[in-house]
Amino acid sequence: MKTIIRNETPADYRAVENLTRESFWNVYKPGADEHYFVHQMRSHPDFIPELAFVLECDGEIVGSILYTKAWLEDGQGQRKEILSFGPLCVAPKYQRQKLGKLLIEHSFAAARELGYDVNIIFGNPGNYVSRGFVSCKRKNVSFVVPGNYPTALLVAELVPGVLDGKSWMYIPSTAADCCEDTAAVASFDATFPPKEKSWMPSQEEFYIYSHSSVVR
Repeated sequence: MKTIIRNETPADYRAVENLTRESFWNVYKPGADEHYFVHQMRSHPDFIPELAFVLECDGEIVGSILYTKAWLEDGQGQRKEILSFGPLCVAPKYQRQKLGKLLIEHSFAAARELGYDVNIIFGNPGNYVSRGFVSCKRKNVSFVVPGNYPTALLVAELVPGVLDGKSWMYIPSTAADCCEDTAAVASFDATFPPKEKSWMPSQEEFYIYSHSSVVR
């Protein structure tokens, strides 16, 4: 299997959106909205096209990673521009083959070259702690209010120790706000082949992670 990681081009957009839909369908909710997020993200001012990568296996796009800007604010109100990736997706039949790891490592190297030193995401810790992510609490990164450390908020320092010595507040991009327009999501999804929405155990797992915090 020959794998290539390269920058996304406009010719890839629909394939990446379809890949994203297939990867996330029924994972976090019945159906999915991540493909609409990808579609809208590219026109958002926080989108970073230099860090949009696809992974090809034998000429087929089977993986994708996209980034937006985000920010950390310290106790003195000073803001630091950082990164947040997502969606990160791999086609279902290629999952558990470390292709996501390849995309993360490749994009982290590119991010360092652009001068970024921190990446923060919301995700399942079980999927990311082996990729260098730690609980936000370990790096004193709160969300919404001081002292709130969501279980799913994960931090990766691209430069070790860069966040040490301060308390931070995470400020995400507004790019994902587009998914709040459920009518627009449904309209966009209708342009793809029909798929059945259903409940999966992963949806309850996501609910637990997304509604819990680290308190000690």
